Amino acid sequence: MMLEHGGRLNKAAELWGIPRSEWLDLSTGINPIGWPVPEIPPEVWQRLPEADDGLEEVIRRWSGVPPEADCVPVPGSQAAIMALPRLRKPCRVGVPVPGYLEHGHSWREAGHTVIPVGPEQTGGGASGYDDRWLDQLDVLVWINPNNPTGEIIPPSTLLRWHRQLQKRGGWLVVDEAFMDATPAFSLAFRVGLPGLIILRSLGKFFGLAGVRAGVVLSDSAVAESLKRVLGPWSLSGPARFVMQRALNDTAWQWQARTRLQLSAARLRDLLLSAGLTLVGGSALFQTVRVECSQSLAERLAAQAVLVRAFTQPGMLRFGLANSESEWGRLETALAWKACD
Repeated sequence: MMLEHGGRLNKAAELWGIPRSEWLDLSTGINPIGWPVPEIPPEVWQRLPEADDGLEEVIRRWSGVPPEADCVPVPGSQAAIMALPRLRKPCRVGVPVPGYLEHGHSWREAGHTVIPVGPEQTGGGASGYDDRWLDQLDVLVWINPNNPTGEIIPPSTLLRWHRQLQKRGGWLVVDEAFMDATPAFSLAFRVGLPGLIILRSLGKFFGLAGVRAGVVLSDSAVAESLKRVLGPWSLSGPARFVMQRALNDTAWQWQARTRLQLSAARLRDLLLSAGLTLVGGSALFQTVRVECSQSLAERLAAQAVLVRAFTQPGMLRFGLANSESEWGRLETALAWKACD
């Protein structure tokens, strides 16, 4: 079974009879102003990828991992999400609910028992934290910031969870797909600890989802096992070329963080002005709670505005507009008051 995701623009255009060029796609949480990709030299297309091209050193500087960490370039986070469950015998795996569904799906498909972990478990008690819920897990997969709620768990809490899991050889897998806008919350500075695994990619913050480039940051044992599963040349030469240069462009990254925070604030204000209830969000998306999420998503789609609908619980996730005209279109499309 294939899960559905945002960005299914061709399907939306066919379903609603609206040409693809007329849609405002806010369904993915991808930076609408991506890193500007330069011309790729012909030899990059003609030669096999080479592991000693300097990409690993660039990843280390960008992520801030310590010397004992390993960096495994992968063809997008999805490749790692599907490969990591194959590195362990069937065990008990916790995944956040709500959260990105591919994690639970991949562990379940690999024969593991998937256990949902909700806010009532991770929020802590009145007299402090209670981590006994971790006792039933061998692996915990966490999404930080979470997708679609935008919740951020502080590094100190994640490290506490990791210590408890590691006492019995467990793993903490942290998906940081949306972390680049708030790098101070990344756990990369502790990678190298046994069983701590972090996923990063170019898809969201850098706006380069089509290149399918990411990295797994982990201890050496996990890294070597992952390399064997992925095989040689798992990341293409053009993807390595783009990734190295994008990660090196710190000036663009600083400017993008500033711009995204301003855009996120504008989106929050617009949604609140439309009478919607915010659940949370990140610098790249905002999520609202609505009981009639599917019908409201359809009402927006009829105006060629594509958003991501979640039915359990009922939520809509909005990505960022790219121009004044797009912001105006979204404001006009949101001129409804309640579900009919």
